[in-house]
Amino acid sequence: MTPESLELFTIQTSEDITEGTDLVDLIVRDFELIDGDIVVVTQKVVSKAEGRVVACAPDDQQTFDALVRSESARVLRRRGSLAITETRHGFICANAGIDRSNTDAGTVTLLPLDPDRSARGLLAKLGHRTQRTLAVIITDTFGRTWRSGVTDVAIGVAGLAPILDLRGTFDHNGDTLQATEICIADEIAGAADLVKRKDGRTPFVVVRGYSWRPDPQGSISADVVRGYGFDLFR
Repeated sequence: MTPESLELFTIQTSEDITEGTDLVDLIVRDFELIDGDIVVVTQKVVSKAEGRVVACAPDDQQTFDALVRSESARVLRRRGSLAITETRHGFICANAGIDRSNTDAGTVTLLPLDPDRSARGLLAKLGHRTQRTLAVIITDTFGRTWRSGVTDVAIGVAGLAPILDLRGTFDHNGDTLQATEICIADEIAGAADLVKRKDGRTPFVVVRGYSWRPDPQGSISADVVRGYGFDLFR
């Protein structure tokens, strides 16, 4: 069996990203993409480029709480200033994904209105610019229930199937797999985060070498977010 391997390349930028910034230009300016590359983009730069930045002073908890409520479909739990919420996208995360890090003083970033649509837009522009067959994943940093520490997960995807469904296939003993569905979009997001630095201005990572399944309809909201009928905890 031929050994398999992945390569991960960070793309740095010194440019301050604001509403209307051409993220595709920042990606392809100094990096040559090839067929099969997966371009991983952090949520923060997508939100900034889409104008999802609002004023909120660091000590203005009242305004911050109001933003959390406005960005949430419901608040599931609250402890002090921390709220665990369900966003309009269906994500379960802290404070509706509103973030004060890596943004100008006195501002916060909100999640993109539709991360899947944002990913599709980036993919269309990247494909036009490069004439390559690519995929795009937009990521954000989430906590995990019952586990300490945070990790990057996929909040938007375009071009690839985010779930690898192995149900009906066989393990090495010949037994049929009954329930194995792998969220490769999240696994790729976590792998890409290993080479990014929170202070390194590396909002883009290219993942090369993974044989992903193309799916023009692939979606985090449709394929990955678990509906209430399959959720034992809500």
